[in-house]
Amino acid sequence: MFLGYDWPRLHAAVNDLPPALLPLSVLFDLLGIAFKRESLKAAAFWTLVFGVLGTGAAIVAGLMAEDVVQHSDQAHAIMETHETLAFIVLGIFGLLAMWRIVRRGVWNEKEQPIALTAGVIGVAILLYTASLGGKLVFDHGLGIPTGRLGAIAGERAAHHHDEAEEAAPAHAPAPDTAKAGAAAPTADTARH
Repeated sequence: MFLGYDWPRLHAAVNDLPPALLPLSVLFDLLGIAFKRESLKAAAFWTLVFGVLGTGAAIVAGLMAEDVVQHSDQAHAIMETHETLAFIVLGIFGLLAMWRIVRRGVWNEKEQPIALTAGVIGVAILLYTASLGGKLVFDHGLGIPTGRLGAIAGERAAHHHDEAEEAAPAHAPAPDTAKAGAAAPTADTARH
């Protein structure tokens, strides 16, 4: 455990870095080229570097989590594909980062289309990789111990909303007590 995080929770904490930073890097590059702004190209460089580091961290945490998280054979097959694609994403963006470091942060006009095409392909693979991760969590309950899954099913079966609560939108304003002539519900009566 590190700061209260086991490997599955650490993976969950850092796995947002690649899909947040790597597509942003490609977007900054495209905008930098379109608007001829060096500041956007610099932002692309730094989001690329930190995106690659975040991808590496997510992969390490995922590899460590793989051996400790309870899962089914079907989930295991998805995990293997998720892992393979994560390494491909790291390879694509890692090469782009090294290429960019060698070129001192800037690609020439002949290199830009190649680098941007690789970046767009990398983003597409990354998005599919992320969707597989979501499928593992939301469809296969990865990260939830098997014994806890039964308890959760029981909790959900016992949980009911009353009809008034179901009909009112969650963001409905509190009733105006001056007009209604009645007291607003208290926290105890509003709970479900």
